[in-house]
Formats: sequence, structure tokens, C-alpha cells
Amino acid sequence: MPQAYVLGLGQSGISAAKLLKADGWQVTVSDSNNSPSLEQRKQALESEGIAVELGAFPNFARLIEAGQNIDLVTVSPGVPWDRPEIEQARSLGLDTIGEIELAWRYLKHIPWVGITGTNGKTTVTSLTAAIFQAAGLKAIACGNIGFPACEIALQVLQNQLKPDWIIAELSSYQIESTQTVLPEIGIWTTFTPDHLNRHYTLEAYRNIKASLIDRSAHIVLNGNDPNLCKFGAAMWPKALWTGVDNQVVEAHTDGICINDGWVKFRGEAIFPISHWQLLGKHNRQNLLMSVAAAKLAGISSEHIDFAISQFKGVPHRLEHIRLYEGIAFINDSKATNYDAAEVGLKAVKPPVVLIAGGQPKQGDADAWLEQIRQRAIAVLLIGEAAPLFAEMLNDAGFKNYEIVETLERAVKQAAKIAHSRAHNHPSQPLPTVLFSPACASFDQFANFEQRGDRFRQLCLDLD
Repeated sequence: MPQAYVLGLGQSGISAAKLLKADGWQVTVSDSNNSPSLEQRKQALESEGIAVELGAFPNFARLIEAGQNIDLVTVSPGVPWDRPEIEQARSLGLDTIGEIELAWRYLKHIPWVGITGTNGKTTVTSLTAAIFQAAGLKAIACGNIGFPACEIALQVLQNQLKPDWIIAELSSYQIESTQTVLPEIGIWTTFTPDHLNRHYTLEAYRNIKASLIDRSAHIVLNGNDPNLCKFGAAMWPKALWTGVDNQVVEAHTDGICINDGWVKFRGEAIFPISHWQLLGKHNRQNLLMSVAAAKLAGISSEHIDFAISQFKGVPHRLEHIRLYEGIAFINDSKATNYDAAEVGLKAVKPPVVLIAGGQPKQGDADAWLEQIRQRAIAVLLIGEAAPLFAEMLNDAGFKNYEIVETLERAVKQAAKIAHSRAHNHPSQPLPTVLFSPACASFDQFANFEQRGDRFRQLCLDLD
């Protein structure tokens, strides 16, 4: 019986372990941490015949010296690819792969749309899957969204599911541990600095994402992203470019754009842009990339038009929660970096009462701060980043900020500020309360979804 180690006891690691077990492997899962929740997962897996070791990753050299055969090492996305134990496994010549690479080995007979980028991935993935499904195709969204890819692979292995397409949202964490994933269509949404605490340099981060695009049969690039434009045309001369105006497409030879009120693919009018409901220029860019993938897959304009007119967006990304005394409350919890938060500010109607903060990331905050100066009337700061953001706002000449520490206090104070503004300036537009953190969530929440869910509930509880 072949033997496999799975590193990381998150959802992706659990799915990888169950897939391998179902395919006849002897599986050991290990995690470097130990906690009550991990202990519960351990007990659940061990009841299914999967061994689990907590508190440390294995020393593969010692295992081999002890006579143990190791045929495969699968690494969860949350485990850094340059950890010493993983580098050791590779140096020993062990077949060392990521969870996405493992899923690919079981799903490579199915065409994939591989979607990567700093921002916009989730919306493009969700919309692409919706369009494909509207055309009657069994298109499954997975990867960094929805189900782990190995969970889909397990259902395929057990003949419980027969997808026509895999629509995979792929982060740099997932791509760096793949070697042979070959998407039929590869999409790169945006490129700005992110995850530098893991990848160290912008060049390394770029090269990881570029490796997926390099391996794609058809390539779709966001022609409105200045950083992609700098290197994309030279690297992929046959790429299909998107542009919210036709000038971008004219600069290349192939593309999709908005022209005369219509979305046009290679000159063909597909549908009126008025059928698209989501806020912001960035969402028009997301729309074009999804439509490009659909046309490359041979989907009719009628099916595309129907799907995009029904699409309401994804939770936690400029999600309209409610009107409270006429004031809109918007959940943008998925804005986990400065660039995404800048896009959120541009998309909503000013004046804005902004709630920001969390676990800060590296990056250039200048454009975000400029949007705050132009559009915000107040900024409420929460979490670990609050003192840093207060200093940044002060240095930028924006004085109307307050450290409130928690999301609970922020929502109450935002409602108070917005209500006061509306009362004192009745002839001016009503404020918008925007929760767009520009930070990771891990200082106070398990993930951005939990953070956004908490914001939603706090808004609904206002009375």
C-alpha cells in the first residue's frame, strides 16, 4: 500500500487526506500546532482510519533512515512552501506537491478555468461559474473559494459527480506548490503587492502567478491593470485582453471591451452593459474577464446575458447590507489590503464613514489614503492596525479619525456619525457607511468571512 503524508490539518488538508484514503493510500496527517479544535479533527479522521500527528511536522530523513517508505508528501496551502521540513522532503527526492496539484492528478481529464490575481479573483470565479451553469454546464467553483479542490476530486473518484468544467480560484499559496496544473483558460485579474511576508519579494510573487498563466492554453488578462500591462504583452503575445474602454483592446490585437454601451467580444456585441448591476469600475473589469472565459468556452451570448443580469455579487465584497434611516451600510470585509480597500472607496457614493483596521499588511497605502482624503468624512479604526493607521492618517493630513478598537463600537459610532451628518446637512447626499478593512482579519477573527458576518449582524441589529 502506498504511503502519503499530508501536512496541515485545515480543510484542504482534510480533503486531501480523505481523497488519498479513498484511493487506497495509507495516510498520515500532521500539523505543527495543537489545539482543542485540531484534537477534534484528529479524532474524526482517526475514526476513518487516517493517522494524525499534532505538534510538529515529520522529520522525513529520520523516517527514511528508520526504513519507512514515503511515496507522497502533500502540502496544504496554509503551510509555507519554504518550511525546512518541506525543503527537506524535496531535497530527499520525495514527490512533494500541493493540495491543488493532488486534485489536478484526479481531475486533469476535465477542463479547468484557473483564476488568479491579487484582487477580484472571487468575483470572477463566482461569475464565471454562474455563466457556465446558466449554459447548462456542470461547472464547479473550488480552490480558494467554496469547496477544496480535493473534495471535488473525491466526489469524482467515487462517481458522485461528473463536472464539465472546474472553475478554480487559485491563490499564490496554492500555485507555488503546483507543477503540472494546465488550465484550459487562465485568467489574471490584477497584480499589486500582497503576501510579501510569505513570498518576500514582488518578483517572486509575480513569478508564482505567472507560472499558472504560462501553463494555460488560453490566456485572459486585465488590460486596465497597469502592472499587468507592463510585462504581460511581452510575456504572452497571444493573450486576450479586457478593457472597460475599447482603447485597451485596440492597443492589442484581440480582446473584449465596453463600447457604445455594449460589451463586445472581438467586435461582436454580446449584451448591453446596462444589464450589469454591480457597483464600480473594477466590477466591470471582473465582468469582462468572466465573459471572455465564457466566449472562449463556446457559450452563447444569450446564456451570458441571462447570467450576468441575475448576478448579485459575492458576500463580503461591496455587499449591500441594509438601509438604516436612509443610510447604506456596505460590507467589504474581503478588502484585505490597501488596493482592494481603495477600490471599495471608489465604488461607493460619498460622503463615506469608513471602518478600517485589523491585522496590517505590507504595501503602498498612498492611493488608499488619497481616496480617504477625497471621499471620507470620518474614519473609525479597529484592531491591531488602529495605531498605525491613525499615524498614517495624521501624516496624510486627515484628522477626523477615531480609534474605537472593536467592530461592535465601530458600527454604533458609524451610525451615530452618519445620522448626525444627515440631520445637520439635509440638502447634501446621505453618507454611506463602508466597512473596508484594508487588513487581514486574524487579529480578531478567524477569517474575513467571519468578520464580514459579524459586521452584517451588527448592522441588522441597529434600531
